[in-house]
Amino acid sequence: MPNSSSISEFLLLPLADTRQLQLLHFWLLLGIYLAALLGNGLISTAVACDRRLHTPMYFFLLNLALLDLGCISTTLPKAMANALWDTRAISYAGCAAQLFFFLFLMSAECSLLTIMSYDRYVAICKPLHYGTLMDSRACATMAAAAWGAGFLNSLLNTASTFSLPLCQGNVVKQFFCEIPQILKLSCSGSYLREVVLVIFSVCLASGCFVFIVVSYVQIFLAVLRMPSEQGRYKAFSTCLPHLAVVSLFLITGFYAYLKPPSVFSPSMDLMVAVLYSVLPPTLNPIMYSMRNREVKDAVRKVMTRCVSKAVNCPSFGIHVM
Repeated sequence: MPNSSSISEFLLLPLADTRQLQLLHFWLLLGIYLAALLGNGLISTAVACDRRLHTPMYFFLLNLALLDLGCISTTLPKAMANALWDTRAISYAGCAAQLFFFLFLMSAECSLLTIMSYDRYVAICKPLHYGTLMDSRACATMAAAAWGAGFLNSLLNTASTFSLPLCQGNVVKQFFCEIPQILKLSCSGSYLREVVLVIFSVCLASGCFVFIVVSYVQIFLAVLRMPSEQGRYKAFSTCLPHLAVVSLFLITGFYAYLKPPSVFSPSMDLMVAVLYSVLPPTLNPIMYSMRNREVKDAVRKVMTRCVSKAVNCPSFGIHVM
C-alpha cells in the first residue's frame, strides 16, 4: 500500500460518470460560482462605498462577504476544472493548501456569525449601550479575532492531518479535500491526535451555535415585547435570514465531521458538502440584501454607477448610529 511519502497527488470524487453530465455540472457550478462572486462582490463594494452602511452590522457583513468569496473560490474552481478537463487529480500540495484555506475561512466564518448574533443582541436588547459596546475599536478587534481564530484552527488541523501516514490509497471520496475524507486514508490507529483536534474544533463550533441560539432567543423575546408592528417586522427581517444561514451552515457541517466512518453514502456526502460549502456563500448575499432595504439601495446605486462611470470609493470607517 502507498504511504504519505510516496503520494504525489490525490484523486477527487468525480461529479458525474458520463462526459455529458460532467459538462452539465461544469456549467451549473460556473453559474453558481459567478452568482456568488457577483453577489458578494456587490455587497462588499456597496458597504465600502456607501457611508450610510459604515456601521457595525454592515462592517461584519463586509467581512462575511469577503470570507464567502474566499471560501467558494477555494473549492469550486478546482471542481469545475476537473469536470471540464475530465480529470480527478489534485496535487499533494494543492490538496493541503485547499484544506488549509477552506478550514481557515469556514472557521473564521463560524466565529464571525457568532459575533454578528452578538451585535444584533446588543442592538435590540441593549440599545442604550450599543455605542459603547460596539464602537470602532471593539468591532475591529472582534473581526480580527475571528480571522485569527480561523487561521490558528486551520493551521493546527492541517498540519496534524498531513503529518499522518497514509496507507489506504489516494482516492478522496469528496469533490474537494476535507479532513474526514483524508482521515479515511490514514493508517489504522494513527489518527487519534487529529480526531481529538477535530472533536475540539467541533466543540468550539457547538459553543458558537449555543451562543447564537441563546442570543436569538433573547432577541425574539425582546422583539415580541415591541409595541410597534413595523419595529417587530424590521427586527425579524434582519435576524431570521442570519439564523437560517447559521443553521444550514453549522448543522450540515456538524454532520459532515461527526458522522461515523461506517455511515458512507457518496451521494449523501456530496449533498451535505454542497450544503455547507457552496450554498451559504451563494445564499448570503440574497438573504441579506433581499430583506434589507438599505443594502438593496446601496447595491442598486453601485450597479448604476458601474454602468455610468467608474468612481473612487471613500476610505472605510465604522460609525455607530
